[in-house]
Parts: sequence; structure tokens; C-alpha cells
Amino acid sequence: MTRRLSNTADGPKRSCTLVLAGGAPRSYSPGLRMSTQSPPGFPHRHLLGIEGLSPLDIVALLDRADEAVEISRQVEKKRTTLRGRTQINLFFEPSTRTQSSFELAGKRLGADVMNMSVASSSVKKGETLIDTAATLNAMRPDIIVVRHHQAGAVHLLARKVDCAVVNAGDGAHEHPTQALLDALTIRRNKGRIEGLQVAICGDVLHSRVARSNIILLMALGARVRVIGPSTLLPPGLQRFGVEVFTDMRKGLAGVDIVMMLRLQRERMNGSFVPSVKEYFRYFGLDGDKLSHARADALVMHPGPMNRGVEISSEVADGAQSLIREQVEMGVAVRMAVLEALATHLPNA
Repeated sequence: MTRRLSNTADGPKRSCTLVLAGGAPRSYSPGLRMSTQSPPGFPHRHLLGIEGLSPLDIVALLDRADEAVEISRQVEKKRTTLRGRTQINLFFEPSTRTQSSFELAGKRLGADVMNMSVASSSVKKGETLIDTAATLNAMRPDIIVVRHHQAGAVHLLARKVDCAVVNAGDGAHEHPTQALLDALTIRRNKGRIEGLQVAICGDVLHSRVARSNIILLMALGARVRVIGPSTLLPPGLQRFGVEVFTDMRKGLAGVDIVMMLRLQRERMNGSFVPSVKEYFRYFGLDGDKLSHARADALVMHPGPMNRGVEISSEVADGAQSLIREQVEMGVAVRMAVLEALATHLPNA
């Protein structure tokens, strides 16, 4: 299972052999690493995107997250990794699952967690992002988790503070922890990522999830297809090395993973689809369209789902769906990211 790169619900225990370029084979088996060795070090001070991470960096985070899954399934879930540390969740966009997931991850690692409500903050009174960064920096936090509606805003903030920064989604740019939790979910259910055929379907144009997933999956050796109406596909997608389809049934033929995307109407200026009904007819995932994928294909969705728009209830709640498991993996991945970044904090 080797590949050299040119571009940048848990079932029974499985194991497979993973070989990265220049590395030696090693086995992967969920949950078996806890008593054997510590995860390798993570060389980055921040997590601002999947772009810039090596395959080894990604695998190291996934291995840490495997351990966090086992911790989260114990009665005693608390650890002391971040005891005495302060984590600020700074969300400029509404969020339920991502913010609560980061909050729970921080608390399970022992951090003091503060959720900053931008709706009632000084930002609404005209304070700039740089001023907000300076104010927060003066409070001496150890980790800031940021979601912002503008692409690049998290990178700017990271240059203005002394602590670690995690990108929880910036505009249509990246959402690194979502891509990591998706990869963890796939790896735990399929035993591997390399060689799998993954279809990312729907509103790719406005999706930070799609971009992060394409970069990560290609880095780990998956073959990626992108499916959607031409109005929701950004130009130049082929440069990423993906296959592009505008016919759902043709695009799903023989795939291992079907990853649906939310139709992000709040980011649309103008008419990108004739109607929600028409969109579901041609690009919503139902049993008929799913039947064109492999018989053992698995279905994913980053949430929140719009039932009857991107996906039918039959599929979302069916035996092939991993959507609930993705939520569990989200907490584990965010624990892994916070723990990895903590190794670079002062007095770590």
C-alpha cells in the first residue's frame, strides 16, 4: 500500500497495513494503540488547515484520535492534559455541533473553556478582528478556537496572538477538523483510506468541508470524485486531481464512500438551483441513486442535514449511514488536536 504524493458506529476490530512514502509498514487497528506507544509529535503550533500538513502529520492526529475514542467510551472520561490551561471558543458564525464538540473536547482534557458570544461582543460595536485578537491575547489564553465567515481571518488572528489557534471553519476556505473526523470515521469502518473511491456530492462551490476533505483524502491516497450541478462546482476542480461529474448516478457508480454536502443557501447571492424540489430530484441522495454505488458503500454528511434536500430520511437513518458516528468522532478528533497543540505550549 505505497503511494508517493505530488500534490499537496464502530464495527469489529480491523487491521490493515499502512505504508507512507519513505516509511515502513505498520498496522492499523482501532483502539489497540493505547497501551503500546505514545503518538508521534505534531510539529505545528497551530492547526489552520489541512493544506500544509504532511501525510504523517495527518496519520499522527488520526492515531491520537483513535485513543481519544476509547477514552470517551469509558465511564471516567476526564484527563489532565490541559489542566490549568485556558481555551477560548471564538465563533463569529452560528454553530451548534462544532462549538459544543470543541467545548466537550477541551473539558475532557481538563481545560478551562470559555465560549465567547460574538453576537453580544464588542465586535458588534465596531471592534476590528485585530483589536479583538489583541484583547483576547491580553487575557493570556493557551488555545483559541476560531470560526469566522471570512476566508483567511483565522490565519490573520494567528499572527496576532501568542497562543495556539485552531481553525473551526473560515468562510469557504477550510474546515480541518471536519476533514479529520471524516477520515477517522472512514478509517475505522473501512480499515484504510488509500485506494478507496470517495464521492463528494452537492454544493462544492460554497463548501469549506469539501476543500479540506479533497486535500486530506488525496494526501492519504484515496481517489476522489466531485458530483454536483455545474452552478455549484468551482472552476478548475480538475487541478486538484479529482474526477468531476454532473450526473449523480454516473458519479456514484462503484464508489466506496458517499459524502453529501449541505446546500448552503445562506452563502448564495443569486439563484444557483431552480428549486429545492428540483435539486433533490437530481442531486439529493435517495435509495435509487445510492444503489449505483458499491453494495457496501457508506454514507456521510457533515451536518446539519436538510432532509428531503440533500438526503432522504431513508438513507440518512439507514444501515449504510455513518452520520451519527461522525458526531462521536468529532469529539475525539478535537481532543486529539488540542492535545497535539498542547505539546508546544509553554511549560508543556
